[in-house]
Amino acid sequence: MNKKGSFSGIFIFAISIIFIVLIFFIFENAVRTCNDGTNHNECSKIKPYFCLKGNLIENASFCGCSEFSEINGDNCLSIYQIGSKEIVLPYTLNGKNGQINFTVYKKLYDYFSKLSRFIKDAPDEDLILLTFKLRSLDDSFQRELLLPLVVEIQNLAKNKDDQARIAISIVQNIPFGNSNKTLRFGGISLEYSRYPYEVLYDMEGVCGEKSELLIFLLREIGYDSAFIYYKTENHEAVGIRCPEEKSLNNTGYCFVETTGPSIITDYKTEYTQIGQLISIPEIIPILGNLTFGEQSDFYESRDFFILDSIRERAKEFETINFIQHLQFKKLTKKYGLKNPNEYSFD
Repeated sequence: MNKKGSFSGIFIFAISIIFIVLIFFIFENAVRTCNDGTNHNECSKIKPYFCLKGNLIENASFCGCSEFSEINGDNCLSIYQIGSKEIVLPYTLNGKNGQINFTVYKKLYDYFSKLSRFIKDAPDEDLILLTFKLRSLDDSFQRELLLPLVVEIQNLAKNKDDQARIAISIVQNIPFGNSNKTLRFGGISLEYSRYPYEVLYDMEGVCGEKSELLIFLLREIGYDSAFIYYKTENHEAVGIRCPEEKSLNNTGYCFVETTGPSIITDYKTEYTQIGQLISIPEIIPILGNLTFGEQSDFYESRDFFILDSIRERAKEFETINFIQHLQFKKLTKKYGLKNPNEYSFD
């Protein structure tokens, strides 16, 4: 090879290396965002979180803390972070099972036991309900120690709808259970109503309590949501803003059951003692910005149609066919539904 050819080869090789390094540099320094929308190398609105390479990490020394906690190294420390307990929050997302390991604290749990469960000054029953629920959602000390769970959910999924799906599955998988506490009011004994943080600490809750926890998570992720209250059946569920044609009674909110694993939009669950929900529910909106089904394929509405067809067939013939049996098994795995052997097939 002559000197000219050798020089050309070296020149091309050098240019190639420079090009590769330049592309790598541009890629590494491109503005990326974390799953809450925070730009790379910037602080999140949720203190003390910092966006680094697509993940939200704690960086209190740089991002600071809220007024309800103090800087402790890279972390923020609340006066209520005493008496730690580890809990495991399982979830199912599109057939894949996962879990979040989360820390809750006895001191904050005890703080809620001292709070009043009553609203004295609201003029009517509906306003009393809304006022209490907003008070339950807006407690500042609770929000401080629940936001890390919101960040954990956000770090798991880029897509906002998938974040909502994880939050919904987490709450659905918390066991259903009544508190053993009671309250005395005017000589009457009433059931104790837990705050969302208490539901997590106890790892159980009834429909209204679990619904409040889910509303909290959906609101912090950014979704427009609502409480759906069936007064006649004394049942509460959650609505998440969705396309009107897919919503419950054209309300603009899709039905979400919280007492156990269920498909979003499935309002035809059979409940013990009351059967299906048939009354017209009250809708109590908790406003947000996002609409479910705009961020991804709204496959739940199709899956609910399939599940409803299986149920109708089972009611009419007390059995389902082989194809429906396979469909039911697939849905059971996809959403972590219980009772996979609920239906026999012919």
